[in-house]
Amino acid sequence: MWVLIVSELLVFGAGLLAFLSVRLTDPQGFAEAQSHLHRTGAGINTVVLVTSGWFAALAVRAAAARRVARSRMLLAGAAALGFAFLWIKGLEFAEKAAAGISTETHPFWTFYYLLTGFHALHVVAGIVILALVGWRCTAHNVEVGTSFWHMVDLVWVLLFPIIYLLG
Repeated sequence: MWVLIVSELLVFGAGLLAFLSVRLTDPQGFAEAQSHLHRTGAGINTVVLVTSGWFAALAVRAAAARRVARSRMLLAGAAALGFAFLWIKGLEFAEKAAAGISTETHPFWTFYYLLTGFHALHVVAGIVILALVGWRCTAHNVEVGTSFWHMVDLVWVLLFPIIYLLG
Protein backbone atom coordinates (compact mmCIF):
# COMPACT_ATOMS: atom_id res chain seq x y z
CA MET A 1 0.00 0.00 0.00
CA TRP A 2 2.80 2.42 0.81
CA VAL A 3 4.33 1.97 -2.64
CA LEU A 4 0.95 2.82 -4.16
CA ILE A 5 0.50 5.84 -1.87
CA VAL A 6 3.96 7.23 -2.58
CA SER A 7 3.56 6.70 -6.33
CA GLU A 8 0.17 8.46 -6.30
CA LEU A 9 1.60 11.37 -4.31
CA LEU A 10 4.40 11.67 -6.87
CA VAL A 11 1.89 11.74 -9.74
CA PHE A 12 -0.22 14.42 -8.07
CA GLY A 13 2.94 16.33 -7.13
CA ALA A 14 4.09 16.30 -10.75
CA GLY A 15 0.65 17.51 -11.87
CA LEU A 16 0.70 20.36 -9.36
CA LEU A 17 4.23 21.35 -10.38
CA ALA A 18 3.16 21.39 -14.03
CA PHE A 19 0.11 23.50 -13.11
CA LEU A 20 2.26 26.00 -11.23
CA SER A 21 4.85 26.10 -14.01
CA VAL A 22 2.27 26.80 -16.72
CA ARG A 23 0.58 29.33 -14.44
CA LEU A 24 3.83 31.34 -14.44
CA THR A 25 3.46 31.81 -18.21
CA ASP A 26 -0.05 33.33 -17.94
CA PRO A 27 -0.82 34.52 -14.39
CA GLN A 28 -3.60 36.86 -15.54
CA GLY A 29 -5.32 34.18 -17.62
CA PHE A 30 -5.12 31.72 -14.74
CA ALA A 31 -6.48 34.32 -12.30
CA GLU A 32 -9.37 35.13 -14.63
CA ALA A 33 -10.22 31.45 -15.11
CA GLN A 34 -9.91 30.82 -11.38
CA SER A 35 -12.41 33.61 -10.69
CA HIS A 36 -15.12 31.31 -12.12
CA LEU A 37 -14.59 28.73 -9.36
CA HIS A 38 -16.80 28.50 -6.30
CA ARG A 39 -14.41 28.71 -3.40
CA THR A 40 -17.18 28.26 -0.84
CA GLY A 41 -18.24 24.92 -2.33
CA ALA A 42 -14.63 23.80 -2.46
CA GLY A 43 -14.19 24.91 1.14
CA ILE A 44 -17.24 22.89 2.16
CA ASN A 45 -15.79 19.93 0.27
CA THR A 46 -12.56 20.37 2.21
CA VAL A 47 -14.43 20.18 5.52
CA VAL A 48 -16.38 17.15 4.24
CA LEU A 49 -13.24 15.27 3.22
CA VAL A 50 -11.21 16.17 6.32
CA THR A 51 -14.13 15.07 8.51
CA SER A 52 -14.26 11.78 6.62
CA GLY A 53 -10.55 11.36 7.35
CA TRP A 54 -11.27 11.92 11.03
CA PHE A 55 -13.96 9.21 10.88
CA ALA A 56 -11.42 6.90 9.21
CA ALA A 57 -8.88 7.58 11.96
CA LEU A 58 -11.50 6.81 14.61
CA ALA A 59 -12.31 3.58 12.72
CA VAL A 60 -8.67 2.51 13.05
CA ARG A 61 -8.80 3.11 16.79
CA ALA A 62 -12.09 1.18 17.07
CA ALA A 63 -10.73 -1.74 15.03
CA ALA A 64 -7.60 -1.87 17.20
CA ALA A 65 -9.88 -2.10 20.25
CA ARG A 66 -11.79 -4.93 18.51
CA ARG A 67 -14.94 -2.83 18.33
CA VAL A 68 -15.87 -4.12 14.89
CA ALA A 69 -19.39 -2.68 14.74
CA ARG A 70 -18.14 0.78 15.69
CA SER A 71 -15.30 0.57 13.19
CA ARG A 72 -17.73 -0.41 10.43
CA MET A 73 -20.05 2.44 11.36
CA LEU A 74 -17.18 4.94 11.21
CA LEU A 75 -15.95 3.53 7.88
CA ALA A 76 -19.49 3.84 6.52
CA GLY A 77 -19.57 7.45 7.73
CA ALA A 78 -16.25 8.17 6.03
CA ALA A 79 -17.52 6.59 2.81
CA ALA A 80 -20.81 8.52 3.01
CA LEU A 81 -18.85 11.76 3.28
CA GLY A 82 -16.81 10.59 0.30
CA PHE A 83 -20.08 10.32 -1.65
CA ALA A 84 -21.04 13.80 -0.45
CA PHE A 85 -17.70 15.10 -1.73
CA LEU A 86 -18.34 13.51 -5.12
CA TRP A 87 -21.86 14.94 -5.28
CA ILE A 88 -20.60 18.47 -4.60
CA LYS A 89 -17.76 18.02 -7.09
CA GLY A 90 -20.24 16.65 -9.66
CA LEU A 91 -22.40 19.76 -9.25
CA GLU A 92 -19.35 21.90 -9.85
CA PHE A 93 -18.36 19.94 -12.97
CA ALA A 94 -21.92 20.12 -14.31
CA GLU A 95 -22.04 23.88 -13.78
CA LYS A 96 -18.76 24.36 -15.63
CA ALA A 97 -19.95 22.15 -18.50
CA ALA A 98 -23.24 24.08 -18.72
CA ALA A 99 -21.23 27.31 -18.95
CA GLY A 100 -19.26 25.83 -21.87
CA ILE A 101 -16.04 25.52 -19.86
CA SER A 102 -14.02 22.52 -20.97
CA THR A 103 -10.43 21.33 -21.01
CA GLU A 104 -10.03 23.29 -24.26
CA THR A 105 -11.16 26.64 -22.81
CA HIS A 106 -7.83 27.60 -21.19
CA PRO A 107 -4.82 25.71 -19.76
CA PHE A 108 -6.14 26.45 -16.26
CA TRP A 109 -9.25 24.38 -17.04
CA THR A 110 -7.17 21.58 -18.53
CA PHE A 111 -5.29 21.25 -15.25
CA TYR A 112 -8.43 21.83 -13.18
CA TYR A 113 -10.31 18.97 -14.84
CA LEU A 114 -7.29 16.63 -14.90
CA LEU A 115 -6.25 17.18 -11.30
CA THR A 116 -9.67 17.36 -9.67
CA GLY A 117 -11.08 14.61 -11.92
CA PHE A 118 -8.15 12.31 -11.13
CA HIS A 119 -8.66 13.10 -7.46
CA ALA A 120 -12.38 12.28 -7.75
CA LEU A 121 -11.43 8.88 -9.21
CA HIS A 122 -9.25 8.32 -6.17
CA VAL A 123 -12.20 9.20 -3.93
CA VAL A 124 -14.22 6.51 -5.73
CA ALA A 125 -11.38 4.01 -5.25
CA GLY A 126 -11.10 5.02 -1.60
CA ILE A 127 -14.82 4.43 -1.03
CA VAL A 128 -14.44 0.94 -2.52
CA ILE A 129 -11.43 0.29 -0.27
CA LEU A 130 -13.32 1.53 2.81
CA ALA A 131 -16.18 -0.83 1.94
CA LEU A 132 -13.81 -3.76 1.50
CA VAL A 133 -11.99 -3.20 4.79
CA GLY A 134 -15.33 -2.70 6.51
CA TRP A 135 -16.40 -6.07 5.17
CA ARG A 136 -13.14 -7.72 6.27
CA CYS A 137 -12.84 -5.62 9.40
CA THR A 138 -9.53 -6.41 11.10
CA ALA A 139 -7.24 -3.87 12.70
CA HIS A 140 -4.63 -4.44 10.00
CA ASN A 141 -7.07 -4.15 7.09
CA VAL A 142 -8.65 -0.99 8.48
CA GLU A 143 -5.25 0.61 9.07
CA VAL A 144 -4.04 -0.20 5.55
CA GLY A 145 -7.28 0.84 3.85
CA THR A 146 -7.59 4.09 5.74
CA SER A 147 -3.99 4.93 4.85
CA PHE A 148 -5.14 5.21 1.23
CA TRP A 149 -8.08 7.37 2.35
CA HIS A 150 -5.71 9.69 4.22
CA MET A 151 -3.63 10.02 1.05
CA VAL A 152 -6.79 11.11 -0.78
CA ASP A 153 -7.38 13.66 2.01
CA LEU A 154 -3.82 14.92 1.80
CA VAL A 155 -4.00 15.38 -1.96
CA TRP A 156 -7.19 17.45 -1.64
CA VAL A 157 -5.63 19.58 1.11
CA LEU A 158 -2.89 20.39 -1.44
CA LEU A 159 -5.19 20.79 -4.46
CA PHE A 160 -7.66 23.10 -2.70
CA PRO A 161 -5.33 26.03 -1.95
CA ILE A 162 -3.33 25.74 -5.16
CA ILE A 163 -6.28 25.52 -7.54
CA TYR A 164 -8.94 27.48 -5.67
CA LEU A 165 -7.09 30.03 -3.53
CA LEU A 166 -3.72 30.83 -5.07
CA GLY A 167 -4.03 34.37 -6.31
